Amino acid sequence: MENTILLIVGGAVLGIILGYIVAKALEKNNASKLIKNAQEESNSILRQANSEGESIKKDKLLQAKEKFIELKSEHEKIILSRDKKIAEAEKRTRDKESQISNELAKNKKLSQEIEDKIKDYDFRLEFLEKKKEEVDKAHKSQVKQLEVISGLSAEDAKSQLVESLKNEAKADAMAYIQDTLEEAKLTAQQDAKKIIINTIQRIGTEEAIDNCVSVFNIESDDVKGRIIGREGRNIRAIEAATGVEIIVDDTPEAIILSCFDSVRREVARLSLHKLVTDGRIHPAKIEEVVEKTQKQIEQEIIEVGKRTVIDLGIHGLHPELIKLVGRMKYRSSYGQNLLQHSREVSKLCGVMAAELGLNPKIAKRAGLLHDIGKVPDSEADMETPHAILGMQWAEKYGEKPEVCNAIGAHHDEIEMTTLFAPIVQVCDAISGARPGARRQVLDSYIQRLKDLEDVAFGFNGVNKAYAIQAGRELRVMVESERVSDEQAANLSFEISQKIQTDMTYPGQVKVTVIRETRAVNIAK
Repeated sequence: MENTILLIVGGAVLGIILGYIVAKALEKNNASKLIKNAQEESNSILRQANSEGESIKKDKLLQAKEKFIELKSEHEKIILSRDKKIAEAEKRTRDKESQISNELAKNKKLSQEIEDKIKDYDFRLEFLEKKKEEVDKAHKSQVKQLEVISGLSAEDAKSQLVESLKNEAKADAMAYIQDTLEEAKLTAQQDAKKIIINTIQRIGTEEAIDNCVSVFNIESDDVKGRIIGREGRNIRAIEAATGVEIIVDDTPEAIILSCFDSVRREVARLSLHKLVTDGRIHPAKIEEVVEKTQKQIEQEIIEVGKRTVIDLGIHGLHPELIKLVGRMKYRSSYGQNLLQHSREVSKLCGVMAAELGLNPKIAKRAGLLHDIGKVPDSEADMETPHAILGMQWAEKYGEKPEVCNAIGAHHDEIEMTTLFAPIVQVCDAISGARPGARRQVLDSYIQRLKDLEDVAFGFNGVNKAYAIQAGRELRVMVESERVSDEQAANLSFEISQKIQTDMTYPGQVKVTVIRETRAVNIAK
């Protein structure tokens, strides 16, 4: 039993050993085959690598040769270019050397000629000095002989000669001056008349006469009722807001606006036009429209001023002066429209200055601005003569001294220092002297109405004052916070007494003091 087990174990061990040996043999055989295959593959790769290396080597050598040939060609071109530049530089150098040699030869020749001329001039100068000495000696000898013959020294003879020449020159000059003065006296007046007549003939403007009434046309009489309003409240609101008297009578399709101030009258006319066009006419709307219209008129005044200076060719005028020029459209002087008058004077001044050889631009500028003092901004300015006030404004806004003097001197308030001042004075007289151009009565009437309003403004609490009914009524608007009902009655009496004391007027003047209290709240 034991032997059998040993035999089995020994057979198993022997089988394992034999299997191991066989496996090793097979593995060795496979390894040798793999090694052989690897060697063959490596030999094939080496052969292929050698072949590719040879090919790459040939290509690189070929590229290197081509690059070498290309670099060599570029190098040869650079060398040729440098050689060419060097040759050109050498040629320019040779030319310069040749030119310098020629210049040196010319300079040497010129130097020689100059030296020869200097020697010749020195010789001539020496000869002239000798001749001069001889002439001086001869002159002195002749002078001595003349002194002996005449019995006078040279200084005495010279003095007598100079004195005789002076007397003769004075006599000739006096005769020439006398002849010139006589000729000027004969021709001056004739030439002045000729210049003035030519100037007037070349400037022909329309005569502008303004009045104190405007007619507002309406489409139908039904509109009159809406303008009047319930119990006349709309008319009262318009009159209170504008200071213009509204006259509604039997005249068909027309309403009359009466006011001496043309600006107020124009504001009322435009406001009525807007209200009628809109259709909503009530006190609140009236106040709104009047306020907007006043701003529109202010803008229109500026536009009128700009158009005027452009038409006259005047440049660089200060904006405030342009505004004053525009305001002249709504101002009259003795019934003559102030803007038209100033435009006419400006054109006359330009033509007359050109005839006299002066600067027409300065003359036109002075002519346009000569009456700007007639449109004062405040009550204090009214106390200053308009020529002086206009001159002060012109100085304030940077006008030239010639223009300022012409404005201030055109009514002889100050001394005239330039020729432009008498030109402006003469042209102002020419414009005002046209037949029918002015009416003294209208201007005094307007001034009386302004004085009537100024009386009311002299009292405390007065907000607005309007002279209406051709000066027969003075309406005074007072501030309700400062003036009570009892004070309003006293104020009416005091104003009427002041008018009786200080003013001269025909008939009676009715003084109406209006005090209005408003309570305004806003619902949010």
